[in-house]
Amino acid sequence: MSDDELIWRIAGGSGDGIDSTSQNFAKALMRSGLNVFTHRHYPSRIRGGHTYVEIRAAEHEVQSRGDGYNFLLALGDSFARNPQEEAYYGNEEIKPLSENLDELREGGVIIYDEGLVSEDDVEALNLEERAEENDWHVFPLDLRGLAKEHGREVMRNTAGVGATAALLDMDLEHIEDLMADAMGGDVLEANLDILHEAYEDVNEEYEFEHDLRVPTGEHETEQALLSGSNAIAYGAIDAGCRFIAGYPMTPWTDVFTILSQNFPDMGGISEQVEDEIAAAALAVGASHAGVKAMSGSSGGGFALMSEPLGLAEMTETPLVLVESMRAGPSTGMPTKPEQADLEHVLYTSQGDSQRVVFAPGNIEEAYEQTRIAFDIAWDYQIPVMLIYDQKLSGENKNVDIEFFDREPSPDLGSTLTEEELKEAAHDNSGKFKRFNYETAEDGVAPRSLPGQKNGRYLATGNEHSPVGHISEDPDNRVAQMDRRLEKLEAIRTELDEERDSTQTYFGEEDAEYGIITWGSSQGAVEEAIARLNADGHSVRGLSVSDMMPFPEQEVTEFLESVDEAMVVEMNASAQFRGLLQKELGRFGEKLTSLLKYNGNPFEPAEIVEGYEVNVAEEEREPTAQVRIEPAAGD
Repeated sequence: MSDDELIWRIAGGSGDGIDSTSQNFAKALMRSGLNVFTHRHYPSRIRGGHTYVEIRAAEHEVQSRGDGYNFLLALGDSFARNPQEEAYYGNEEIKPLSENLDELREGGVIIYDEGLVSEDDVEALNLEERAEENDWHVFPLDLRGLAKEHGREVMRNTAGVGATAALLDMDLEHIEDLMADAMGGDVLEANLDILHEAYEDVNEEYEFEHDLRVPTGEHETEQALLSGSNAIAYGAIDAGCRFIAGYPMTPWTDVFTILSQNFPDMGGISEQVEDEIAAAALAVGASHAGVKAMSGSSGGGFALMSEPLGLAEMTETPLVLVESMRAGPSTGMPTKPEQADLEHVLYTSQGDSQRVVFAPGNIEEAYEQTRIAFDIAWDYQIPVMLIYDQKLSGENKNVDIEFFDREPSPDLGSTLTEEELKEAAHDNSGKFKRFNYETAEDGVAPRSLPGQKNGRYLATGNEHSPVGHISEDPDNRVAQMDRRLEKLEAIRTELDEERDSTQTYFGEEDAEYGIITWGSSQGAVEEAIARLNADGHSVRGLSVSDMMPFPEQEVTEFLESVDEAMVVEMNASAQFRGLLQKELGRFGEKLTSLLKYNGNPFEPAEIVEGYEVNVAEEEREPTAQVRIEPAAGD
């Protein structure tokens, strides 16, 4: 972490308004001209349990969480199960302070709410001693008491933000504007009073011996603060999606909620149904009827979609599904990030299935690849899946608004008009040869929609003849199967030759060593590579988004260009490395792994250290909670 950035962490209990407070503070920093990136950590509880949000802000571009942080606002947990130390979960009231000290950097600043956290609890932490050892600057403030004086206890968050602004010598203008946008009347007045009183009290009571201040910056264009879930939802809207069905499951729920909130204003329909089988089946039906549709889930919910997914593949019904990974198996850690559903998504369904899978690595890619997913699905009549995780789903980053300034694409792809259906092939009964393998180009047999004249055919999950009748004829089976598989070859050709690459590269092209990753680990890898090269190493990186069909040409060229490559991913079984070796087995001896699966995403320093131990062969064990797997044959 450089000295010219702020990494502010606000910690409290779930239900204490930590997320909303951090959102507004991040927006205020963005509006002041800074680039921001947020990281959210929360338990799978509605009320109570230690939660925090981290905001990294700098003049330079930030693509990842940093290494540790330098400012802690610890509000305590007002929904703690039990304040007693001997309770099963320990003293939860103090965890927003006690659980965050290990990652606070030397010279950091701490504000804690002495209105909830008792003096005895603070003494038990040896906070004074630790502060002296680490040059921490500690400010105990009765934020709760201040909030009660002016209104409600929940307003202590506003007091904490006011105190933060004072200690950072930060202007209150943007914070005030955001508060005015979100509330009004007596509530606004009370919050403004609390904000200013906390700001003034801190300035009057303390002399600031710390060096930490808010960086300065300026944006040349208007910015928006977006999460990966926002990007996927907005990409779907711009691609013409007007139907979504789903069942709530963290962290997929965010995309479902955003689309459900926006669809009423644009003639779209959202349906919350009884389970994920019904959700995927409704989306298949809506697509069959002629609307661009999507569904999705997380982990076990997506597992239930296996049967309707297979139906979409066999009936060649275009569909976009999203799978938002979380730590498993089963319920696992439902609010923690992990990249361990890759094999699940690639191989879910029955038989030799045909689907496309994209894994966006940042917010811009989430938007872009969602639009590509709809294009591919409707052009080739094939299910397309977007796989991402809780990290990308919930993290926020500022994005240039001009990035989204492009035309919508509501086109239904390879769907025939009634005029075109007149000239299409029909059998003697008059039925449309919907699955005609004799005239298909790139495996695509154009479809009709229900109700179109001359477009009548049968749709079944069984293998079928060109007009859709059930068929077990061996020749027909081979012809239909080969035609469906041909689509994947055509899609790979289009992605290679007709579209900009969806893979992302870092570092110098002539570097000796490589780091390869996928999905949300991309930003941390990018920063790690920049640090390694600044320290004299020779490293380049590749973040792969195309999981299926696999970008064999691009990945081959990358691996041929380096002597060794380290694969970075958040799972215990090296699933992406397994895919690399499945597709490009001859490179197995070049590939080592850096794995993390403790429920927290990579920090750049952990990847730097992993490289130094794993590839540069420094004789020491990593200090981070990661695992290194050697290359095949070592």
